Amino acid sequence: MTTLRIATRKSPLALWQSEHVAAALRQHHPGLEVVLVPMSTRGDEVLDRSLAAIGGKGLFLKELELAMLRGEADCAVHSLKDVPMELDAPFVLPAILERGDPADALV
Repeated sequence: MTTLRIATRKSPLALWQSEHVAAALRQHHPGLEVVLVPMSTRGDEVLDRSLAAIGGKGLFLKELELAMLRGEADCAVHSLKDVPMELDAPFVLPAILERGDPADALV
């Protein structure tokens, strides 16, 4: 059985998004074992300053990218709002899930 390790932040939203991706992968690739590799990022840890003051959106990606470079994860799941316009090499944005209904709202 092939195992795919997905790096993800530990926040409830990130874990939900990563499990959503994992479920879609399992559905489309029977026999694929998908495991989440939760980790904390600098963006999660520095709460007393604005993101702009400590390095911008990329702070939510760096630790996940390092995990992939070290061979601890095969890919990562991010909220697109946290991804900078240009990614550092060798990283690419290979897939984006289909958007949910934009008319949905919680009032």
